[in-house]
Amino acid sequence: MVRSEIPDIVVGRLPLYLRALTRLQNDGADFTSSHELGQRLGISSAQIRKDLSHFGEFGKQGTGYDIASLIDALQGILHADRVWPVALVGIGDLGHALAHYGGFTNRGFTITQLFDKDPTKIGQRINSLVIESADVMQASIRKARIKVAMIATPADSAQIVADALVQGGVLAILNYAPITLTTSNGVRVQHIDPVIHLQRMAYYINE
Repeated sequence: MVRSEIPDIVVGRLPLYLRALTRLQNDGADFTSSHELGQRLGISSAQIRKDLSHFGEFGKQGTGYDIASLIDALQGILHADRVWPVALVGIGDLGHALAHYGGFTNRGFTITQLFDKDPTKIGQRINSLVIESADVMQASIRKARIKVAMIATPADSAQIVADALVQGGVLAILNYAPITLTTSNGVRVQHIDPVIHLQRMAYYINE
């Protein structure tokens, strides 16, 4: 099955499987089952088997899944078997936190460029990176062949930033700004708005 035919909801569960498998491996396990994964993730074992079947046959009757082999397979499917350089735009409180976060690199991503439009921030360092001006962002990411970017700007500038990123060759954007972005076909955008998730959870609270 070609990638475009895989339901996006299935692709969205693969990183969850990869994370659970990595935890099992770190705990010293060599094999697991769809039942064990399902218990850890709150997903039915039948759903896990169906999701994985889109990409081949991985488990063996009686022994289950070889954890190391399945991790390698999922990393290949998700293109997580390499380290992707990432541009981060917007170095406010959230941007600073993202720039300092150490959990990206060991999962296939590393922030290599920082951009902001505030002249008081340009030239400052975060770890080994220098904050560059948003004015040079498009040319800089194109030169570095950056394909993945994160937006942590205010909502009123996020669309302008997204347009510039796409013009610079970015194909995947993780958007933390509280606005839904519009991009050209072929550019994948994931939106993360904590308030929306809080509102969704609050619906279920009974006082």
